[in-house]
Amino acid sequence: MKTKKGNLFSQKRSLLEEKYEDRIVEEQKLKSLVPYTGNKEVPFLNIYRFEEAFSFGLVWELLDRVKACETDYVFDPFCGSGTTLFTSFVRGIPSVGADTLPLAWFVSKTLPTFLFLEKGEIKSIWNTVQPEIDKCSPALIAADVPIMKSAFKENTLLKLKKMKSAIDELEEPYNSIFLFLFFSIVEECSLTVKENRYPKVKNYKKSSDPIDAMKRKISTVERDIASKRYLHVCGENVPDIFLDDTRDLSLSFKRKPTILITSPPYADAVDYTQSYALELCFHFVKNFEEFKELRKNLLRSFESGTREREAPPHAAVKEVVTALREKMGKPEIPDMLAAYFADMKKAIKEWYRLLSGNAQTALVVDNQYYQGEVIPVDLILSDMAEEVGFTVETVIVAKYKGLKQVGRIPLRESILMWRKR
Repeated sequence: MKTKKGNLFSQKRSLLEEKYEDRIVEEQKLKSLVPYTGNKEVPFLNIYRFEEAFSFGLVWELLDRVKACETDYVFDPFCGSGTTLFTSFVRGIPSVGADTLPLAWFVSKTLPTFLFLEKGEIKSIWNTVQPEIDKCSPALIAADVPIMKSAFKENTLLKLKKMKSAIDELEEPYNSIFLFLFFSIVEECSLTVKENRYPKVKNYKKSSDPIDAMKRKISTVERDIASKRYLHVCGENVPDIFLDDTRDLSLSFKRKPTILITSPPYADAVDYTQSYALELCFHFVKNFEEFKELRKNLLRSFESGTREREAPPHAAVKEVVTALREKMGKPEIPDMLAAYFADMKKAIKEWYRLLSGNAQTALVVDNQYYQGEVIPVDLILSDMAEEVGFTVETVIVAKYKGLKQVGRIPLRESILMWRKR
C-alpha cells in the first residue's frame, strides 16, 4: 500500500480513506450552518456566546434529514450551550441532554425558560434588583484561580460580586435567568480578550460597567420576547438536562432515545475550564482545587501531564501517536490524542447501549493536524462506531476548514450519519 505524498497519510489512514470513500459526500452548502455565529439572529440563542456551539439552523436541518417528529426522543450527550435541545423543544420534539461541564449544563438547562417570559417581566424584576446591589455583601468566588487575580479592575470586580449576591437572592426561575445573563456579561466586564479561545488579560482593554452591560442584555431579552417568534410552540416537552458523563452515563431516560445529535469536543487541545474560567469561578467552583478537579474529569481533548498514558484504541490512532512521539520532543499531544479516542470509544459504546433500535445519529466533528500528521477524526470515530454495531451511512463534508489544505489532504469538518443496527 502506497502512502500519500509527503507522508501525511500512512497506511492505516489510507485504508480508512479507501474503506469509506463511497460514503464520503460533500455538501458545502452546510458550511454556513455549522458555526455558532449562525445563532446571532436567533432569539435567546444570541444572548450568551458559547463558541463551541453549532447553529440552530444546522440542528433544524439535521432534524429534517432524520424525519424527526413529536414521537421521537432526541439525545445530546455533549449538550454544550443547549442548541440541540432548544431547537428540538421549539419543534415540539422531546429531548434529553447531558454534559460534564457544569456551566454547559446550566446554560442548556436555563435557555428554554426564556421562552416562557412575558414582555416586560425581566425588566420589572431588574428594577427591583438594581437598587439592592450596593447594599449586598460581595459574593464569594474562586479568587485563588490564577486568571481571577488579574482579570478585573478592583471596582468592577466588587460590583460584579455584589450583583451576584443580589441575583442569588432571587427565586426561580429568575435566579437562573439572571445568572445566565450575568455569565453573558462577565467577559465583557473583564480585562480579558479571547485569544485562541482562552482569556488573556489585556490591561489596555476598556471593560464595560456591570450595570450598563446588564441593562443591554435585558434590552436584548425584551426584544426577543417581543418577537414572540417561538412562543406558540412551547409548553410541553421541556428538555431534561443532566450533569453527567457520556463515557459512563448514570441518568435515567424516560425512554430509549431514537435520535442522537451532538458535537463532541474536538481533539484540538483546548481546555474548556480555561476557556470559561471566569464564569466557572463566579459560581461553579469554590477554589483552585475544585477548579483543577473539574478539569481532570472532562473528556480528554486537551493536554495534561497528570493523566495516565492510554493505549491507542484504533490502528489509525496508534499510527498517528507513534509518528508524533517520534517527531515531538514532548509527549503531551500524542498522549492527548490516545486519551481522546479512548474516551470517545467509551462514549460510542454507551450510546449504542442506550439508543433504541434503528436510532439515527448525527455527529459534527473536525479533523486535526499536528506536526505533518493529519488525523481523520471523522473516519476513526466512524470505524470505531462500526466496531460496536453502528452502520455508517454517510460522512458529510460540511466544509474544508477555511479552504485550508495540508499537502494534498484537505482538513474536513464533517457530519457523521450513523444508524444503530
